[in-house]
Amino acid sequence: MANQLGVLNALDAAKTQWYHFTAIVIAGMGFFTDAYDLFSISLITKLLGRIYYFDPLSPKPGTLPPRIAAAVNGVAFCGTLTGQLFFGWLGDKLGRKRVYGLTLMLMVICSIASGLSFGKSPQGVMATLCFFRFWLGFGIGGDYPLSATIMSEYANKKTRGAFIAAVFAMQGFGILTGGIVALIVSAAFDHAYKAHPYFRDREHSTVPQADYIWRIILMFGAIPALLTYYWRMKMPETARYTALVARNAKQAAADMSKVLQVDLNSEQEKVDKIGTEPSNSFGLFSKEFAKRHGLHLLGTTSTWFLLDIAFYSSNLFQKDIFSAIGWLPKAETMSATHEVYRVAKAQTLIALCGTVPGYWFTVAFIDHIGRFAIQLMGFFFMSVFMFALAIPYQHWKTHNAGFLIMYSLTFFFANFGPNATTFVVPAEIFPARLRSTCHGISAAAGKAGAIVGSFGFLYAAQSTHEDKVDKGYHTGIGVKNALLVLGAVNCLGMLFTLLVPEPRGRSLEEITGENEEEKGQQQASVGNVPV
Repeated sequence: MANQLGVLNALDAAKTQWYHFTAIVIAGMGFFTDAYDLFSISLITKLLGRIYYFDPLSPKPGTLPPRIAAAVNGVAFCGTLTGQLFFGWLGDKLGRKRVYGLTLMLMVICSIASGLSFGKSPQGVMATLCFFRFWLGFGIGGDYPLSATIMSEYANKKTRGAFIAAVFAMQGFGILTGGIVALIVSAAFDHAYKAHPYFRDREHSTVPQADYIWRIILMFGAIPALLTYYWRMKMPETARYTALVARNAKQAAADMSKVLQVDLNSEQEKVDKIGTEPSNSFGLFSKEFAKRHGLHLLGTTSTWFLLDIAFYSSNLFQKDIFSAIGWLPKAETMSATHEVYRVAKAQTLIALCGTVPGYWFTVAFIDHIGRFAIQLMGFFFMSVFMFALAIPYQHWKTHNAGFLIMYSLTFFFANFGPNATTFVVPAEIFPARLRSTCHGISAAAGKAGAIVGSFGFLYAAQSTHEDKVDKGYHTGIGVKNALLVLGAVNCLGMLFTLLVPEPRGRSLEEITGENEEEKGQQQASVGNVPV
């Protein structure tokens, strides 16, 4: 493009180099921590119920009351949603790098603090835990738009999709590590402090030391984040922000000369000229934005919202699904520490078989078959497998291995599908000065879906029979009908995917029309319509 800046051309055309991989690791470790923190809670909710809501007269171990369970599971999502909107906006106002360290420190402090939740009463402990998990979520929320935007602005145009997807794929390792840490900690405590199953000795089936287990699991999340803090602070601001938003061509050229190890000219005149173009001056709430990017924003928000309803409801309630199909023994036949071990083992297996491979399939294929095709295919297969699980649901109760394979495949196609692409696309199709904000809005819509999924599923998946309902809940529609609803949600996701454009193989400025000359503006809009 004649009007493209030399420094941005150099980034677009750069061969894959060492700095690309360091950027993936630095941005990816944030995601590793995000996934670890958000999903580790599902490993310990049963233990929290046993410790803090023990009733010696009950034939079943203590469980968290419905409202407490919903708060403990969902409060981090509320924080994440707020953080995505706030830090997304801040990343466009102050710059990606300046806000990046702040989100990481918030995650580290709140991970440690949530493991130190104390109180005189069970309610006190839960309230403190929820408070710190909200702020933990707030920090995690900032990581979504910032990591995606930084990676997309650093990457070359040929492998940009794979790089952004690789950052997101660290989520898989975070979920896996959560399971492994829980396995090690619970096995060590199980070995050190022997306890009888609940039905044999109610009082002593939960040893006092079990209170350390959940605290250690939650606090471990701070370690990977702390390790990358120094490197985050050393990363230069992205050239696209410095040149196109801060309009400092000299600084952009200097930063990227160091990174790319080539000499680059600062083209201040060109930067000033680009800045005065009408295509670079409209705001988020303008008619021009609605005309150029309105449908794109609707596409990215709606698909992420629908995906997360299905993705999070299945993921957070794995343990309930495992119990329903008999993959986890009945709670009363286990001690508290052994139950943590069994839940963690089940989740780790699912992560190994379905979750982690799916992410890396996306990394491998996204720049070959494109975002659009992967997203459409992912939603399609998620619908197919959800319906295949739901319709002959009684059959799967006696065929656990088959159920597990189908359930793993649902996760595989979520991750080799919309879970990855909904993260990648918003970081590519919006102009630099609104990129972080629009990614934050899209991600926040996703988290709204996660809240609907987790809270809705918690109540909906309850049995239709009074005697099989968890204590404190009303009868629901049952797991079978809940799975049917999730299948329908995925079908809607396929529909809204049609609004999302295909940015593969083009430079960011070409996709958004930021560097178009006045006369070329029409082409920018035309080249930017949905597929």
